[in-house]
Amino acid sequence: MMKLITIKIVKWIGSSRRSLRAFPEDARNLAGNQLWLVQKGGYPDDWKSMVSVGPGAMEIRIHRPHEHRVIYVAKFAEAIYVLHAFEKKGGKTSKKDLQIARAAYLEMERIRNEEAKTSG
Repeated sequence: MMKLITIKIVKWIGSSRRSLRAFPEDARNLAGNQLWLVQKGGYPDDWKSMVSVGPGAMEIRIHRPHEHRVIYVAKFAEAIYVLHAFEKKGGKTSKKDLQIARAAYLEMERIRNEEAKTSG
């Protein structure tokens, strides 16, 4: 018997798609492959929980050609929400990048609430 896999759609919040497209080719390809794993219900090869951004926020960690990150939420049945994509410059995620991701999390919640109102 064949097992069916549900593929979640990706919804891009704010400038996350444009930011990911600006990654160097190697990092961009890796990010796309890792998001595909998440779309199929799996986990990226290298990830970290980002509770400081919001409940369910996760970070894909890409190490080449240098450090890049993609913050997303996959806990909802309808979609994966990509909140922020950026090049990491230092040891800790910058306050600016955390603020962008937190604002995108709030935007995701607003979008989901609006969609729930119009579909219900």
